[in-house]
Amino acid sequence: MKLTLDACVLFPTVMREVLLAVAAQGLFMPLWSDRIIGEWQRAAARFGPEAEGEALAAIARAQDGFPSARIKPQPGLEARLHLPDDNDIHVLATAIAGNADAIVTLNAKDFPRGTLQAEGLDRRDPDGLLWELWSHNPEQVETALERVRATASRLSGEEKALKPLLKRAKLTRLARAIAAE
Repeated sequence: MKLTLDACVLFPTVMREVLLAVAAQGLFMPLWSDRIIGEWQRAAARFGPEAEGEALAAIARAQDGFPSARIKPQPGLEARLHLPDDNDIHVLATAIAGNADAIVTLNAKDFPRGTLQAEGLDRRDPDGLLWELWSHNPEQVETALERVRATASRLSGEEKALKPLLKRAKLTRLARAIAAE
């Protein structure tokens, strides 16, 4: 399954790290464009030079980890597309050019399902997507989650519990499912 990741799921950090860790388990192939990556970098830069530096390092790791994720724009494609927010058309164009199955975004209102379906795409929120992937592949998703939790603990210098980490990342459905296990 190929999924175009919108910038709003690449920044914040924990959500991105969970998505990419699950992708590294082979459960989906992430796709993005240079413009999506640029939006991620600009969002991080608003929090200062240190945050931008961390984002640049994370971008390099993501691009190294998924070298075929980068989709180049198709000339003229954006001109025929329409969305409620013209600034999101490039995300739709990336999904089409990459033959994605869906766009993963928190921005439901600007990606109407009917418009996406006409292009053979779906829209997925990251929490629902990750819950579904966990439902079918619990061991792989839990391995990915443990990697993210361990990294967060190491970077913060204190032991992090998984459920609150997921809840702060707006992955509440996944957090409840993992806790109920």
